[in-house]
Amino acid sequence: MKIIREKRKKIKVIVAMSGGVDSSVSAWLLKKQNYEVEGLFMKNWEEDDTFEYCRSKEDLSDAKLVCNQLNIQLHTVNFSSEYWNYVFKVFLSEYKLGRTPNPDILCNKEIKFKFFLNFALKVLGANFIATGHYVRKKEILGKTYLLKGRDLKKDQSYFLYAISLSALKKTLFPLGKFHKKEVRKIAEKLNLVVAKKKDSTGVCFINPKNFNLFLKKYFPIKVGKIVTTKNIFLGNHYGLVNYTIGQRKGLKIGGKKNFFPEPWYVVEKNIITNSLIVAQGSNNSYLLSVACIVNNLSWINNCLILCNFKCTVKIRYQQKDIKCLINKISHNLILVKFKKPVLSVTPGQSAVFYLKDICLGGGIIKKRILLKKICI
Repeated sequence: MKIIREKRKKIKVIVAMSGGVDSSVSAWLLKKQNYEVEGLFMKNWEEDDTFEYCRSKEDLSDAKLVCNQLNIQLHTVNFSSEYWNYVFKVFLSEYKLGRTPNPDILCNKEIKFKFFLNFALKVLGANFIATGHYVRKKEILGKTYLLKGRDLKKDQSYFLYAISLSALKKTLFPLGKFHKKEVRKIAEKLNLVVAKKKDSTGVCFINPKNFNLFLKKYFPIKVGKIVTTKNIFLGNHYGLVNYTIGQRKGLKIGGKKNFFPEPWYVVEKNIITNSLIVAQGSNNSYLLSVACIVNNLSWINNCLILCNFKCTVKIRYQQKDIKCLINKISHNLILVKFKKPVLSVTPGQSAVFYLKDICLGGGIIKKRILLKKICI
C-alpha cells in the first residue's frame, strides 16, 4: 500500500524591498532558509517626479533587478496618501511648533508595520513580513522582545520602539545577527547589483543635502533675530524651522566682537518672538539638561509603569546609552532624570529606553529641564 505524504507548505514571507543592499541580502538569507520569499516595494512619496528630493524611481529599478537576480516576485504598492496623512502632516505640525520631529520613526510605526504589514498578510497571503533593519527579536519566557542588533554601530532599534507587539511577532529581521561589513561581503559574493550602493541617510523622503530647500517649500522664510542668552542682538536668522538645538553650522555669526572666540550654538527657539537664542561653547550650561519630560509613550511589551525604575536611554540615534531614572507622572507622561547632564536634548525627538540589549519602548521629548534656565 502506497503512503501518500502531504507536501509541507512553505512559510510565506514578504520582504520590504527598498532597492538597497540590506533588504536585498535579507531576501536572499530568507530564501536560503527555505522560506517562500516575495518582495514588496512601497512608494510613499508622490512628488519625486517633479522635485529631486526622493530617489523612488531609481530604488524601484534596483529592487526589480535584485528580485530578478534572486528569482523572486516583486509586488509594488503606493502608500503616498497614507504617508501624507499619518506621517507628513505630523512632521509639518511639529516643525510649526518649533520642535524637531523624526518622521522615520513614525513611518516605521504607521506605514511599514501597519499598512505594509496588513497588505502583506491580507492581500498577499503572507505569514510574516521581513525588513532589513539591524535589530533582533527574541522569545524570553513566552514573551517576544525587541533587541539591539549585534552590530551596535548599525543598531536600528531606536527607530522601531513604537511598533506594536503584534507587529513585532509577525516580523522577521534576518540581519540582526550580522555586521554591516558581512552583509556587504554577502552582496558582493552574490554579485548583486546593489552590492556597492551607498546607504540612504537623512529623512526618509528627502535627500539631506536638499533638506532646507525642501522646508522652504512648506514654510515661507520668516526672518527673525539671533540673540544671546542676555538678549544681545548678533544677526538675523531665516526661519526657525531651519535650525535645531545644538546646531553650530550655518548660523553666520562667527567673529563677533567683544566675545570670546568660541563657536556659537543654538540653545533655544522662541516661536512667540521668532527669535533664535545662542550661546558660546559646546558644553555651555544652556545646552545641558538634567532631565526631560517625555509623552506619547509606546511600550513594546505593553508594560505598565507602576513605580520608578532605572534603565538607560538614547535621545538620538547612534548615541551611547545614558543611565537614567524614570518617574511616572501620569499614564502617558514620565520624567526622565539623567545620571549626568546631557547635551542637546531636543524637543520633538524620541527618547528610547533599554534594559541592556532589550528595547523597552520610548516616547517623544516634550520638554527639557536645563542645568541653567534661559530667562529671555
